[in-house]
Amino acid sequence: MLLAVRPALAVDDTAELTQRVADTERAFAATMADRDLAAFADFLDEDTIFFAGEQPIQGKAAVLDAWRGYYDGEAAPFSWAPSTVVVRPGGQLALSSGPVLNAAGQQIAVFQSIWQRQPDGDWKIIFDKGARYCGGSQVDE
Repeated sequence: MLLAVRPALAVDDTAELTQRVADTERAFAATMADRDLAAFADFLDEDTIFFAGEQPIQGKAAVLDAWRGYYDGEAAPFSWAPSTVVVRPGGQLALSSGPVLNAAGQQIAVFQSIWQRQPDGDWKIIFDKGARYCGGSQVDE
């Protein structure tokens, strides 16, 4: 009988992957500050789904159309940064979450993104959803 054995990620590997996802999320967020829609597109999986309003936005092209307005103008209307990153055992999926700030630096939402590791080792976003921030405690408290 043959048994398929998948090696578990070592703690160091998980820590490294977690750092890579956090760095990827920060680079993704930098596209907004840099006003670079083309760079934003590079982080999106072709079949990505973003949740906004009542209906999900499905597919890279549709997400780009929906987000194009956020990249117009000289100043970014909002920013975000990861405060939590968790890599799933196996190292193929990850979750990043953190605060979304308006242009004045006030928290207005919390984002949650699901990332998928690609064969080349890069990470692409496959799901993204924001939730309005209702005040009170900070994210992850």
